Amino acid sequence: MALKRPKAHPGTVVVLEHVSNVLKDNPLGDANIRKLAVWLPREYDEGGTRGRGQRFPVFVDMVGFTGSGLAHTNWKPFNENVPERAARLIHEKKMGPAIIVFPDCFTALGGNQYVNSSAIGNYADYLTQEIVPFVDKEFRTLASREHRGCFGKSSGGYGAILHGMKYAKHWGAIADHSGDAYFDFVYYHDWPNTLNELARYAEPKRERGPQDIRKKEKGADKGLDDGRVARFLKTVWAKDKLSMAEGHVIMNLCMAATYDPDPKAPNGFRLPFNLETGELLKDRWEVWQSHDPINLVAKYKKNLATLRGIYIDCGWRDQYHIHYGTRILSKRLAEAGIKHTYEEYDDNHSDVDYRMDVSFPFLYKALKP
Repeated sequence: MALKRPKAHPGTVVVLEHVSNVLKDNPLGDANIRKLAVWLPREYDEGGTRGRGQRFPVFVDMVGFTGSGLAHTNWKPFNENVPERAARLIHEKKMGPAIIVFPDCFTALGGNQYVNSSAIGNYADYLTQEIVPFVDKEFRTLASREHRGCFGKSSGGYGAILHGMKYAKHWGAIADHSGDAYFDFVYYHDWPNTLNELARYAEPKRERGPQDIRKKEKGADKGLDDGRVARFLKTVWAKDKLSMAEGHVIMNLCMAATYDPDPKAPNGFRLPFNLETGELLKDRWEVWQSHDPINLVAKYKKNLATLRGIYIDCGWRDQYHIHYGTRILSKRLAEAGIKHTYEEYDDNHSDVDYRMDVSFPFLYKALKP
């Protein structure tokens, strides 16, 4: 949408403050008091006072890595933010009115994958045990899983499909846009760059001449940090601006903290590659693969079958190669007899919120009363 001339009633964005018991004393020291944005369609104000009038299905937004739900309510030049997009779709009668919830799940590691982790915090519990009942209490929702869905892109897409698998009792439908899948393609190839960046923080500093690699490993062959990860995090947390390389390192460390947390390990998690030699640690990588959506369909087949709608899409030029993972995911869902919709389009991973023009009507149709 090149021209920003909305014709639809914008609805209302309400920002509340929520005090979380689940996130209290989380291992990263992130705040447990968070802003929560909720978008109410025009029909909400027309439907009566609190506790009376029309009730609405709910969409919960799981944003991508380094994002926060409130960012999706911000002004966008030459385009729509999520509330504006939803208002237009309702105005065009492509979907009915719904409440959209924008939780803040940002962390010191740049975000999370919307699952529970002893190294990051229990963000699945935060959403399902706190945010869902809080919103149901404060707003006129259709307060049952049949009328509640979640959606997201990238890490948020991963969160949506994982919640459809593991936490289906809370969700009636999910929409997964370019969600992380097929970890062998999505994450594996970027680790050499991460190891190179972390090498700058190794001590003692490398010198020319003979090397005894085994003495340098210092537990790296078991996926343990020899101190360089901790020094890297201390440095970047003190900076005003991160380089692109540093941002990718934080992302990979966040994934390690998500998929292979270990309270006994330095920093609370293990790494899938030997920091010194770059060797893949097969036992640690197998732990990562146990969280890959393509490997979880069979395990959660019964949960997936209870969903009223599963929507997945991805651009076939995704620079993180996620389209291969979504293809495998769709294939395995089909093999398991799980009804779903899978679409592809000519684009990459970036700035694809326009795909909500497809997923929002899909979710509404699945969740409407």
